[in-house]
Amino acid sequence: MFKPEEVVKLEVITLTRFRDKLLTLLHEMGVAQLEEVPIEEIQKDTPNEFYRKATSYSITLSRLVDTVKQYLPPKTSGIKDFIFPKEKKKRKYKYRGIEQLIKDVETFLGEVEPKIRAVESEVSKINTEISSLKESLDTLQILSNLNIEVQYLRGGTFLNVEVGLVEREKVEKLLAELKEVSGGRIFFLRRDIGAKTLLVVVSLKEDAGKVSSVLAKYGFEKIEVPEGKGYPKDLIPKYMERIKEKEKELESAKSKGRELAERYYEELLFYKELMDNERDKGNYLSYLVRTEMTFGLLAWVPKKDVSRVIDGIRNVTGGIVYVNVREPSPEEIDNIPVKLKNPEFISHFEMLTEMYGVPKYNEIDPTPIMAFTYSFFFGFMLTDFVYGLLLGIISALLVIGHSKLRDGTWKFAKIMLWASIFTMAMGILFGSYCGNALDMAGIKVPRILDTMEQALTVLLMALGIGLAHLFTGYLLGFIVNWKNGNVKGAILEQLPWVLIILGITSFALSLKVGVPQIVSKAIFGAGLVLFIIGEIVNNKGMAILLTISDFFGFVGSWLSYARLMALALATSGIALVINIMVQMVWGMKIGPVPLGILIGIIVFIGGHIFSTAINALGAFVHALRLHYVEFFGTFYSGEGRKFEPFAAKREVSELEIES
Repeated sequence: MFKPEEVVKLEVITLTRFRDKLLTLLHEMGVAQLEEVPIEEIQKDTPNEFYRKATSYSITLSRLVDTVKQYLPPKTSGIKDFIFPKEKKKRKYKYRGIEQLIKDVETFLGEVEPKIRAVESEVSKINTEISSLKESLDTLQILSNLNIEVQYLRGGTFLNVEVGLVEREKVEKLLAELKEVSGGRIFFLRRDIGAKTLLVVVSLKEDAGKVSSVLAKYGFEKIEVPEGKGYPKDLIPKYMERIKEKEKELESAKSKGRELAERYYEELLFYKELMDNERDKGNYLSYLVRTEMTFGLLAWVPKKDVSRVIDGIRNVTGGIVYVNVREPSPEEIDNIPVKLKNPEFISHFEMLTEMYGVPKYNEIDPTPIMAFTYSFFFGFMLTDFVYGLLLGIISALLVIGHSKLRDGTWKFAKIMLWASIFTMAMGILFGSYCGNALDMAGIKVPRILDTMEQALTVLLMALGIGLAHLFTGYLLGFIVNWKNGNVKGAILEQLPWVLIILGITSFALSLKVGVPQIVSKAIFGAGLVLFIIGEIVNNKGMAILLTISDFFGFVGSWLSYARLMALALATSGIALVINIMVQMVWGMKIGPVPLGILIGIIVFIGGHIFSTAINALGAFVHALRLHYVEFFGTFYSGEGRKFEPFAAKREVSELEIES
């Protein structure tokens, strides 16, 4: 806690024939972060044909999954499925090397891919035919405005026939120009359809080129005359019948797809996941170095996992391996990957820390402090017992429902569970139960503070909390800088603010107890002098301007904590408005029917659910802001390098490595 996980560097050299299984072992263990071996003069490893095939098959399987998935019955996902998601079943695969895995995948694809492609091709073909028939049907609907059999709308040996639509306002000019270019050897038939005109133009074959040029000039939209003989109105039922037949064929083809989906979808996902993981392994081969017979790798490993990793390596290689474990050197501090280490009950807050950035290896992990202060700030801003209870019930259900998955939803729900506990506690402190609902109902509620009536007191509390929060940050910054040998930074950057805050606090306390203020003034003065010296040393010529800017920047950060009071007041205010609305409609009646009670209950429940949601969102965002902007700015860089293990992603598969 407060310090990242201790890691060491692992150096491994063994025979090339063990490379595949050794990488698979590390991939499945998921506790080592591979590093590129920093040797320029030696050959880097590259993917062999099997890893290249794995990449190709991963893409192929992904496409097959997408194809088959569309034939699965639609999932009925509701609130229950979100809160209590079903855990996916895992299928074991005995790993005997990438060569055998590729052979197994090729055997599977050889059986399944032709069947899926055949159905896909059949469905695509029928869809194209249906689309073409529908276009022809639309065309017949247009041509039905002409009382002409369709076979006469197609050209012949001597005549060229053009059928299409043109804007109505252009028709006269178009016809005039067509007569001119054809020497009058032309026939027209027109039917006006709204803003468009359906036009049939008949000309000699020898004039076809000239006619087409003029038609194109006027934006003539050519219509392809459908197949068949007879009047359009007589062909329409025939085309509709053909569409129905094709739709039956399509349904039959889709039923084949559904059969394939039910039979192979799970297997496709299984083999796809196997290939995805092999592709991931192949991407790391360039990190390794090799000779003709051997290869070497580097990895960062948490100290607690080293013995387990070494035992696994020796088991896979039969002991034919060189392994060296060493502590990180001072020169590597900035490059050491950081893995956060916190007790189980607060480890989920690491998600919030990592959203900002992880600490450097020699810095403090703020997660333990943030676990308390974030939950407290959230509760202070939401500050209603019923709202906290509602949030807590939802969070508890999500924690239970996602406990096996331990996914992001599970982590977030655990954070909100802690926040809801603080919200309920603050709700009791402020006597807020759906705002002042109980007071309006005539029930006397005990409270230590009233947010609405004692807003100034709540503001002073918020500023006091902010001062304590900033003091903690500057003190941590002082400790970290001093411990890491940055004495100058500790004394000139953090210590001045520590003394200034102590001076402000002792001055405020002296006003309460009536003691001399000389000590508080001395502490504040010492801090101010150190602050000015630090500005001069760090900024030189710009010291005067930056001294004023930085001092008022601190004041701005401190005043930013007033949002604790502002959001607490907003929660109470919105709840008050909802309660007044309920009170206004409560007595409404239509004859003997007490309609106001029904409306009031709906407004009360719906209004307070809305209030919970909108105010919880505000509390979540602003509690994060107070940490990311104000608190972290005092001591925390977040510029560390996150530990990213070389790890397999397993949802539907489980690998069993053969020794």
